[in-house]
Amino acid sequence: MSGDASLPPPLPPRLEAVLGIGTDLELRTTLQHIVDGAAELTGARYAGLGMADPGHDGLVEIRKADLGRAERAGIAVVDVPILVEGGEFGRLYLAEKLDGSQFSDSDRQLLSVLAAQAGIAIGNARLYETARQRERWIEGAAAVTTALLTGGADDDALLTVADRARLLADAAAGVILQPTDEGGMEVVTAATLDGGDSGDGDIVGTVIAPGSPVLVQLLGGEPVFVDDSATDPRLTSPVRYRFGPSMLLPLQAEGRLIGTLALPRRRGERPYTDTEKLLATQFASQAALALVLADARRRRARLAVYEDRDRIARDLHDLVVQRLFATGMMLESTQRRAVGDDKVREILGRAVDELQATVQEVRTTIFALQQPPADAPTTLRGKVLREAAGVTAALGRRPSVHFTGPVEHRVPAPVAALLLTALRRALAIAVRRPGVTRVAITVDATAVLPDGRDGVRLTVYDDGDSGDGPSGAGSGTTALWQAPLEDGTLGEVTERRRRRGSR
Repeated sequence: MSGDASLPPPLPPRLEAVLGIGTDLELRTTLQHIVDGAAELTGARYAGLGMADPGHDGLVEIRKADLGRAERAGIAVVDVPILVEGGEFGRLYLAEKLDGSQFSDSDRQLLSVLAAQAGIAIGNARLYETARQRERWIEGAAAVTTALLTGGADDDALLTVADRARLLADAAAGVILQPTDEGGMEVVTAATLDGGDSGDGDIVGTVIAPGSPVLVQLLGGEPVFVDDSATDPRLTSPVRYRFGPSMLLPLQAEGRLIGTLALPRRRGERPYTDTEKLLATQFASQAALALVLADARRRRARLAVYEDRDRIARDLHDLVVQRLFATGMMLESTQRRAVGDDKVREILGRAVDELQATVQEVRTTIFALQQPPADAPTTLRGKVLREAAGVTAALGRRPSVHFTGPVEHRVPAPVAALLLTALRRALAIAVRRPGVTRVAITVDATAVLPDGRDGVRLTVYDDGDSGDGPSGAGSGTTALWQAPLEDGTLGEVTERRRRRGSR
């Protein structure tokens, strides 16, 4: 007996062709197997599969050769429906046998058997595709949740949701809208295919005006599915003409509407399937919950920072400042007792001055600690401190800042703006000056100008090389800006240089 005698006999070609159509779980490949198998089994020159619902599965038509040419030539076409889950998926077409003969009853029966097997194969492929889609969306939602709970700013969180949803939905853009005070909705974040370079960058800021038909559903937390954004009368935004099929999904968690996730596709692209709509809606719910949790985490972290900063500020005030103040009083007492020794009195006087300056800097630090760390300062003190912090890296150390008088109450906003401009200019010059190791900023809201008017005076001192003398080393430069409190337009910066050792 030969070695091949134990092998099973080969399947009949027709049976092999019928069974072969279900060997792949990818839908498009399965449909191509069906068309190829039908042509092979019947000896047809032309074969095709037309969809009952074009675009439902991302497909329109599958062909073997040009079936349309056969139809134009008047060649008879044989077709049979393919049923999937009780509904018509499409029709399988055949035309013109290769040997020139007509299709027989046997061919038609074989085509019916093939169509029945095709319905089973397509159903399996659909289940597999649905499972794959579900897995992708679940993994995407998990990735978004992880990113949000370990991420930073609110804007980054919204962009993370928009971009991930765009990729999962194969959309042209992922857009986040949030309610406005006027009762409409505004696009606050958009992630596009190429980062917005194709003209989609102007999506951000687009407003759906109050009264728009779609707003009732969106503000009510209901999903909205649109077949063609450009022609749907419910949509009124000016960018709608760029897009076709769209999903607008509520970002809602714990009874709170955070906003809406919009996933538009380009005009002419396939519509969203029922499965995609369901999975995208579930993703939006999960993303909304993750956004709420991430916001709560950021609030807790911010609160912890505030509490820590408050504790440090209290410690500085209760311990450091009091001890420095007590030390200063001891030195002043010693200075009064040092009768007849001018040198000692001078040294003690300098020590007292340094302690007073240190106390002022500590108080400035306490004020800075009491400001919200993530917010832009709104007070003049906060803005001056921010400007000082901005040159810390360039100088190698933070400039000292001293305030005299109630700067917040006495200096009006126009004068404060001019003062900040003068401060930036003076700091920029100080940073470029060689040999700078110390910069001191003083804002005096109790200054009296030469003409007797109340004013504000800004002094910026640095110990860098002023350029005077052979080397200029050790010289200091003081930039002075002052203006009347009622009118800052007369403010100007003047510089005064001093030699080493001069006071």
